Amino acid sequence: MRVLIQRVNSASVAVDGAVVGAVGRGFLALVGVTHGDTTEAAAKLAGKTARLRVFNDAAGLMNLALPDVDGAVLAVSQFTLYADARKGNRPSFVAAAAPDVGEAVYEAYAAALRAEGVPVQTGVFGAHMQVELVNDGPVTILLEA
Repeated sequence: MRVLIQRVNSASVAVDGAVVGAVGRGFLALVGVTHGDTTEAAAKLAGKTARLRVFNDAAGLMNLALPDVDGAVLAVSQFTLYADARKGNRPSFVAAAAPDVGEAVYEAYAAALRAEGVPVQTGVFGAHMQVELVNDGPVTILLEA
């Protein structure tokens, strides 16, 4: 499982022109699921996401986590995190989990974040989405389980 975290001032996701999820300060979390990933892996990465200290404190140091800044997460499914473009020019996605597994693990990640007390908005699994964000920093961190 891979979660690409982007620290944002704001982020939103739209489907067919309608916004389905939006957050202010916090994270845009792009969530990729591979074969063998479990809800336990999702919970582990959700805990890591909730406690990731990448927000600046009064001294300008990255010492604060989402709860410290009243942050939220916009979680968006992203099977292309498992793209393999080493051969040729057309990426292979065979490392991405089947849609039913991917959706279950993605939903488990969002639920585990909520259980950590983090406000969560989501995209629509499997939909063609338009994501907008104002990246803060930029700060981008890849988490893997």
